[in-house]
Amino acid sequence: MRFEHLVEIAGDEPLFETGLLLTPPVDPADVRRQLTRWAASGRVVQLRRGLYALAPPWRKRLPHPFLTANRLVPGSYVSGLSALAFAGAIPEYVPEVTNSTRGRSHGRETPLGRFSFRHMKPALHFGYREVDLGDDQSAFVARPEKALLDIVHQQPEGDRPEHLGELRLNFDVLDLDALDGAAEAQDAPKLRRAAGVVRRLAERAETYETL
Repeated sequence: MRFEHLVEIAGDEPLFETGLLLTPPVDPADVRRQLTRWAASGRVVQLRRGLYALAPPWRKRLPHPFLTANRLVPGSYVSGLSALAFAGAIPEYVPEVTNSTRGRSHGRETPLGRFSFRHMKPALHFGYREVDLGDDQSAFVARPEKALLDIVHQQPEGDRPEHLGELRLNFDVLDLDALDGAAEAQDAPKLRRAAGVVRRLAERAETYETL
């Protein structure tokens, strides 16, 4: 396979997998050897085994970090601080994309950014949806209420008022009834306590605004 052929096939894709290139009569072994060479020469970026992006100037679309996270670990969804920031529920910029996965917890440093994946039991994989990221890209992202509960679940003492207060939550974005419902659905006392703390923080913030 020539590089020009690769650009013709994958040029419109923000990310591509090896399988996209293996249409007969292509030799799979030859394709993999070429990808290794092109990655070494800087023409393509390898994100994991079998997942690549074209490098500039051949890249036409920059992969969104959330799309990249979903493709790095299929079945994962963006959650935690990343999902809260995306929804406008916290004021901070989050440089690392945080995710929940059924697999093991681990981190990945790639040419397209830093990604962390935290294990979540399969029974707790709900509360996320596919969102439009623009530029014909989309990704699975937790709703802000579920993202907040994922933080509480994954962090020791994550239900403490001090910890939740430090997040500086935007209560105009959070649906407190949905938060209560999600906490009840996960049947974990820690999450129910956290939902109660968040509701009290919201009531306190509303009181201050009316003074």
